[in-house]
Amino acid sequence: MLVDGRRILFHVPTSSLFELDAVAGAVMDRLAGGNAVGASPLDGQFGADAVEEALRDLAALEAVRPRAAAPRPKPRPALPDNALTTLVLNLTTGCNLACSYCYKEDLSRPAAAARLSRAHAEKAVDLLVRESGGRRRLNLTFFGGEPLTALPLIRHTVAYADRRGIETGKAFDYSLTTNATLLDDAAVDFLAAHRFAITVSMDGPAEIHDRNRRTIGGSGTYAVVADKARRLLERYRLRPVGARVTLAAGMTDVAGIHHHLKNEIGFAEVGFAPVTAGLPAGFGLGHDDTRVVFDNLKTLALAWRDAALEGRDIGFSNIGQMMTALHEGSSKLIPCGAAVALLAVDTTGALALCHRFAGSGQETFGHVDTGLDHAAVAAFVDRALDRTEGFCGDCHARHLCAGGCYHESYARHGDLFRPTDHYCDLMREWVDLGIAIYAGIMAGNPTFMARRAGPRGSDS
Repeated sequence: MLVDGRRILFHVPTSSLFELDAVAGAVMDRLAGGNAVGASPLDGQFGADAVEEALRDLAALEAVRPRAAAPRPKPRPALPDNALTTLVLNLTTGCNLACSYCYKEDLSRPAAAARLSRAHAEKAVDLLVRESGGRRRLNLTFFGGEPLTALPLIRHTVAYADRRGIETGKAFDYSLTTNATLLDDAAVDFLAAHRFAITVSMDGPAEIHDRNRRTIGGSGTYAVVADKARRLLERYRLRPVGARVTLAAGMTDVAGIHHHLKNEIGFAEVGFAPVTAGLPAGFGLGHDDTRVVFDNLKTLALAWRDAALEGRDIGFSNIGQMMTALHEGSSKLIPCGAAVALLAVDTTGALALCHRFAGSGQETFGHVDTGLDHAAVAAFVDRALDRTEGFCGDCHARHLCAGGCYHESYARHGDLFRPTDHYCDLMREWVDLGIAIYAGIMAGNPTFMARRAGPRGSDS
């Protein structure tokens, strides 16, 4: 790949980037043209020692191999020993909103909601401690429905987890995704006292947000959410608060949404979830909208790059997460931590793959009463590894994408293990852009990534 006149080699197995010097670039060009490279200088340009050194370096990366050498067989990748570090507690099926595009299959009004019992919440904490192995830092994520309709249960669970943490030498981190409508000063102070990582579901300005995010009575919720979000951001400054945007049909103004949520409301960052499957009929992005959305995401990513070169982070988490993955040399074998480091607890206490599958009727992995079904987890992970190996082939994005979201695959194809191949080309474009952006930042402002390294919500 050529970035600002520099030859960049993206090493797929490790998601690492290497800048090629003139000799290595010439070697790669010669091989790409189907010509052999011997020990003699290339067309009289370089000395034999330089060519040999370039070949050794490229061979060490397995970017090239001797013509006579057969490709090395690729053994089935093995995940490291997994330990559960995160549980998503689905506290309730109840929500005080009735968003038209909601994917949850078991959602209900708060008065009729199923709720996780205190006993099951405590057993979930115990299970997480028991299954975490030697990992010291654990995470409890509170989800719903709207989790703040079950705030007393959150308070109880946090108190229990804090106590168990002291008893076992574990440290609990807490996170919450909320529609913000029920936030008041007392709730914010409780969240601050326990250093919650908070994400607010908000779709943008009123004309966009109110299109889908409505009350049970059908009224738009922008006014109350914007007011509560601003009050939250004024009162809670311990950790950055982010906004999550669901991009559904007709929602393509990425830059306008980002500007409003970042600069006018004041969120630290904004993340976009383009949805091409899984929403009720008519709400998912169609083919044309998906193309427009990805083009607009790419434009915003370039604006993020320009700011980064000046030492500023404009808070666009989609590209920020890819930059972190490239900076840390992340190489995913499966798309996310589900079943490896993360599971969800539904309101009955059953262990689901993730929050999206809680209450869906899909395969579960044990119960907080009876413990984790390790055999079911191992079988799932084995199939997930086969999914990426069998479908993703030699795609250069495979270790950053790993086949895409299980729920998206299930919603689109009825098969958790089929990669989200309906937007593979777009994903490759996104990865290529990310590589170019990262290479440009490391050349133009190399300290920027070191200063911003770490997951969203880490201490600043």
